[in-house]
Amino acid sequence: MESSVGVRTEVEEERKPLLQQQQNSYRNSNEPEEEDNSSSSLITIEQPEEEIVKPIISNDQNQRLVSLDVFRGLTIALMILVDDAGGAFPSINHSPWFGVTLADFVMPFFLFGVGVSITFVFKRIPNKKTATEKVITRTIKLFLLGLVLQGGYFHGRNHLTYGVDIERIRWLGVLQRIAIGYFVAAISEIWLVGNGLVDSALSFVKKYIIQWMLAVLLCSLYVGLLCGLYVPDWEFKSPSTNSNSSVANYSSGNQMVNCNVRGSLEPPCNAVGLIDRILLGEKHLYQRPVYRRTKECSLNSPDYGSLPPNSPGWCLAPFDPEGILSSLMAAVTCFVGLYYGHIIVHVKNHTQRMLFWSASSLPILLTGYVMDVLGMPVSKPLYTLSYMCITSGASGLILTMIYYIVDVKKYRRPTLLLQWMGMNALIVYALAACELFPALIQGLYWRSPENNLVNGTESLLQMVFQSKRWGTLVFVLVEIVFWCLFAGYLHLRGIYVKL
Repeated sequence: MESSVGVRTEVEEERKPLLQQQQNSYRNSNEPEEEDNSSSSLITIEQPEEEIVKPIISNDQNQRLVSLDVFRGLTIALMILVDDAGGAFPSINHSPWFGVTLADFVMPFFLFGVGVSITFVFKRIPNKKTATEKVITRTIKLFLLGLVLQGGYFHGRNHLTYGVDIERIRWLGVLQRIAIGYFVAAISEIWLVGNGLVDSALSFVKKYIIQWMLAVLLCSLYVGLLCGLYVPDWEFKSPSTNSNSSVANYSSGNQMVNCNVRGSLEPPCNAVGLIDRILLGEKHLYQRPVYRRTKECSLNSPDYGSLPPNSPGWCLAPFDPEGILSSLMAAVTCFVGLYYGHIIVHVKNHTQRMLFWSASSLPILLTGYVMDVLGMPVSKPLYTLSYMCITSGASGLILTMIYYIVDVKKYRRPTLLLQWMGMNALIVYALAACELFPALIQGLYWRSPENNLVNGTESLLQMVFQSKRWGTLVFVLVEIVFWCLFAGYLHLRGIYVKL
């Protein structure tokens, strides 16, 4: 296949811009160089080799889309906050099943940022076959990294052990879902985008219409399976010991869950869980699902707690929040990010970019709330269509605000720490969110594993503030600042972790 497939010169594109180009604007796409430095984002999209994506030359080689770095850094900071302070403040932790909280925006933010980044990396594709090979390779590496970090091999904070039984390894997780979304969106960007010149709104639609049709198809497939699949009764093996409850009906052995329904969105009988149990197997699912914090399954709801009397049998059943079917809808969030990235590529004026973004974000957000009212509830574990719309619309609005502050008004200092974190998001995610660094620090303890620097610092802050909750929050905020400074040090040394 010729290396010139789908390529037109920059001169041709500047002759007929979609909208009037403002002086001293970002380079058209502004971002192959930006992606080279920011390749340590969670999807680690680095600038591909010259034969795959040709860098674009402009009058300002130092310009970059700083707002995207800040957006990534904000996402990582939110993940650390809700993961480490969610226990002290259950209201910011993931919603037990229906509804949306601060924690429920983290995954869509990741996926949205993936989509925006892809448009910059694959703006020029001289060789589609080679570009596809690079996408496949990067997807496999990201999926395998997720398998190691989240498959159960590392046991996390307060557990100075490691290792996982292959028979019970968890196949899916956050990084694996991002790998899936990245693969689908990147392949569509390589093969489903038209070659025509964008010089009007109509030509913009024609260029990306097939890509949008794929997104609609994914939504239709998800909704069809979610509402149409029949879920029969099913069994699961209850844990041999249950320290949280003395309820008699939770003795070890197989437990029956009564379903025999179609289109249910409740925890025990939905199509998302059915497909995962069939294709992945019960043993390879997440064993501590979020619905254990519902009122039916926890006396401390919306936090984890002891099982209430006469709680339903499915409370101890496994469920994967990053399941196969829900990942189809999650991939659509990447397509929304693609659209926002395409606006950057083809629209040169700051005001017009923000106008297009805002005019798109608000209807998407409103559509999600309308669907919630009409009977498609918001659920992060299921990644329902309403949840996708609400979180995608919010992602677009937040990126617009950050873009205005950072790239238009150029107020960079207030967001510098988040920018650093966004430029090295992968290493921060692995060390902090996956708790590799805390586990390493806890390996040096005094007499017993509980007496270590991490736990000691948190306990000290709880004592200073005379509150376990607020002491924990301050500890987490200090932790976030620490990782921002760590990422800043890597940036100053020119170190960017890539896959």
